[in-house]
Amino acid sequence: MKRSITRRPLLATGVVLASLSLALSGCAGSTTTEQPGGSAAAPAGEGKLQALKDKGSITVAIAGEAPYSYEENGEPTGATIALAKKIFGDMGIKEVNTVLVDWNGLIPGLTANRSDAVSAGMSILPERCANADFSDPEIMYTTALMTQKGNPKGLSDLDSVKEKMDAGEDIKLAVLAGGIEAGYADSLGLEVQSVPDAQTGMDTVDNGRADAFAMTAISLNFMADENPDANVEVTEAFVQEIDGVPQIGAGATVFAQGDDELREAYNEGLAKITESEETYLAVVGEYGFTAENLPPKDLTTEELCEGTPAP
Repeated sequence: MKRSITRRPLLATGVVLASLSLALSGCAGSTTTEQPGGSAAAPAGEGKLQALKDKGSITVAIAGEAPYSYEENGEPTGATIALAKKIFGDMGIKEVNTVLVDWNGLIPGLTANRSDAVSAGMSILPERCANADFSDPEIMYTTALMTQKGNPKGLSDLDSVKEKMDAGEDIKLAVLAGGIEAGYADSLGLEVQSVPDAQTGMDTVDNGRADAFAMTAISLNFMADENPDANVEVTEAFVQEIDGVPQIGAGATVFAQGDDELREAYNEGLAKITESEETYLAVVGEYGFTAENLPPKDLTTEELCEGTPAP
């Protein structure tokens, strides 16, 4: 039987993870579903950081994508939630609450002041930078395809999808609506079917309504591992090229424009975590992240927002 990716518990292993659990104890949180017109956030702009400290809590928006940020027994968890709890906790903001939002509503909800930040592993892209401000990079991405077991169409990456489509073969490709892979597919001229969330993407492949579902490799592998009875498997990870240029994928926490003080304070805390593999994996290793997900020190948000990161 297939499991929902938001329900199966994760078990921490090892001394480092046990220490992390103790370090984060007391940083409680809760998850609610976004209500239109509601406001869970502190007033934007100057003074917001102090207001959050005085309040002792912060509300971050998530999209329910494991292993980045999702619900477990009604409580927020995941790698980006672990980052948020550690960084905001060290600022004196001990409680991280979450609001569950459809992916395409994350930034609009942030700009409408329904959350204080977005903690969903969102890729830093120029079109998103035009509407919100990103922290320094915190997660590096690769892409993969989820197919039915045996990979009956013989797909390996999006280039293989394009090659078969161009040859007239009927290939049905699913992508997350608003996800970075949807942009890749558009640039390659691929016909796609959009799905609202990762679970639907896996179900679409499992049920044969799509031949492949493109998303970040770590998410697809997590889902496949959590759902061993599903008729799915995951290809090897790849870095997609567009017009010969490798697409450098990096995710970060998102802040409203004008919340510079809050974002800069977050970056100071993030730098202490990303300074080494040891400190990075102590926070996110529990969720399947490895040293390959640690952003290089010379990769900047400014480059990614301009669309000009060095390969």
